[in-house]
Amino acid sequence: MFKAVLIERDERPYRATLTALDEGRLPAGEVTVRVEYSTLNYKDALAITGKAPVVRQFPMVPGIDFAGTIEESTHAGYRAGDRVLLNGWGVGETHWGGLAQRARVKADWLIPLPAAFTAKQAMAIGTAGYTAMLCILALERHGVTPDSGEILVTGAAGGVGSVAVALLTRLKFRAVAVTGRAAEADYLKSLGAVEILDRAQFSSPGKPLAKERWAGAIDVVGSHTLANVCAAMRYRGVVAACGLAGGMDFPASVAPFILRGVTLAGIDSVMCPQARRLEAWRRLGSDLDIGRLDLLTEEIGLSQAIARAAGFFDGGTRGRIVVDTAR
Repeated sequence: MFKAVLIERDERPYRATLTALDEGRLPAGEVTVRVEYSTLNYKDALAITGKAPVVRQFPMVPGIDFAGTIEESTHAGYRAGDRVLLNGWGVGETHWGGLAQRARVKADWLIPLPAAFTAKQAMAIGTAGYTAMLCILALERHGVTPDSGEILVTGAAGGVGSVAVALLTRLKFRAVAVTGRAAEADYLKSLGAVEILDRAQFSSPGKPLAKERWAGAIDVVGSHTLANVCAAMRYRGVVAACGLAGGMDFPASVAPFILRGVTLAGIDSVMCPQARRLEAWRRLGSDLDIGRLDLLTEEIGLSQAIARAAGFFDGGTRGRIVVDTAR
């Protein structure tokens, strides 16, 4: 038996409960992992609360991340005792995920736990931090360097934004943070942000082109915010778009792209090819100041995950939430 958050929808209303499950109920897969740490992400919160149709099959164990130790493997590439982590691949949406003490998955979805991190540290990074690194890799591939100019980070107090600010600072970029929570200014400055801007400056309809300022940007919001960010990019600037917290729409014009040569790079962390995942985690091992993880991480027990999910929608969550599955 193992404990798990289980989402059900049948003759009774949509619901999430902490329950004990028999290992025989685990889905098919080549590798069974004893999960030590998971995370609570925005997508997990949507799944647990039912605020968006994230879950595609029922019953479902949510949790798009986990790290732990392999207990059983029928795959030649892994054996019992190997330390591994997982991000994405539809886990927690179409396949049972990481908010549990056990997980059974395809071996190709795993990567070895980098030697630079413990399981807890890897989950303090999680999909959010791995996505932030994918964004920075995209900026670099398009020629953005610390000498290019300021990098804007929207939703900066959240998981992706917090890690992005910390990474950019370590890489000698000047990171400017956008947040709707003025109380988080000191927190963002502690991560290295050189300036804090109110999200209200970006959340309303704007002009097709604004004064050039940003050499690069990492956007987790979408909608008017993304449109306004694109409008204020410098010539040949690059925007890495990885989120939709403000909406899926993109009410913009082609002006920034055809008049300033701006690049809009889409970042997908869920189905990202394995080679790029490994590159992102390798760079996280060398470029992230581990000492900053404590500044942006809160640890909770598995028993607290359901109650904490609602905090993602009332402004009560910042940085990363790591879930200790043992409690």
